[in-house]
Amino acid sequence: MDAAAPGPVPPPLVVVLTGDDAPPSLRAVEALARVRLVGEPDLAAALPGADVLFVWDFWTEAVAAAWPPSGGPGWVHIASAGVDRLLFPALVESGTVVTNSRGVFDEPIAEYVLGLVIALAKDLHGTVRLQGERRWRHRETERITGARALVVGTGPIGRAIGRRLAGAGLAVSGVGRAARAADPDLGTVHPMERLGEALADADYVVLAAPLTDATRDMVDAAALARMRPSARLINVGRGQLVVEDDLVAALRAGVIAGAALDVFVDEPLAASSPLWEMPNVIVSPHMSGDATGWREALVQVFAENLACRVEGRPLRNVVDKRLGYVGSRGVQ
Repeated sequence: MDAAAPGPVPPPLVVVLTGDDAPPSLRAVEALARVRLVGEPDLAAALPGADVLFVWDFWTEAVAAAWPPSGGPGWVHIASAGVDRLLFPALVESGTVVTNSRGVFDEPIAEYVLGLVIALAKDLHGTVRLQGERRWRHRETERITGARALVVGTGPIGRAIGRRLAGAGLAVSGVGRAARAADPDLGTVHPMERLGEALADADYVVLAAPLTDATRDMVDAAALARMRPSARLINVGRGQLVVEDDLVAALRAGVIAGAALDVFVDEPLAASSPLWEMPNVIVSPHMSGDATGWREALVQVFAENLACRVEGRPLRNVVDKRLGYVGSRGVQ
């Protein structure tokens, strides 16, 4: 008797971990795969049978607790550029491929940073505050043309920031894993071990680095003391890049002139935080990359990568789990 012909291969099962909201539309994903939406309580039961995990709730820390002891899906994708919440030991040591949503946030964050630089130089936050108090107080403001910006982080977001600031007339340099001269987007790139020296020359220090063991708490009291008294710190990376108590102390003591912070160690920022009331600080709620249409763009990135998997093509935006970000190739 002839062996029975194999049946059709079923489409992959994609488990989507939702949070307070769900993706706006998954039609493009549903055309390629079976889709199951779950919340954190149901994640552990859903993972063993899943081919792919799409972490829509990028704030979650539930994946580590729900990860099966025998191993989880072969591919995990997160709807963010940062992957620090996903890189727990069992996943790092596994053969599971991790991809991120690199490319969605680069230009929006770069525009936001330029807006923050202008706001700080022109004291726009002070103007809004005085308007609310109905106070007419003339001040002089600063030029940004010729000011020096140091971008810490040389990935796509840092490069987009460098291009945007240079286009506005700032002199840009960078800090990354390795030194480079005449970088097309960041000019001179200093190695991370020379961060302190690079800080001393900057009027604006922009943090756009991923959160890794090498970058956690890199801006502490010692680093802040290396900055110019007239300098401002802008953080659009991760809150844990900065020792928050050291920053508060430096701002109070006039060690640096101000800060614009979009990310914090604990989010939402506690109402009791002194950062809210400091006149030289701009606080925003982790929104620098969230331009209109960003949710749809995140789904599109995943759907396009899913098509790569279904068609046998290499996945894009593959994270080097040891480094904590997409490596130089970014495909697998």
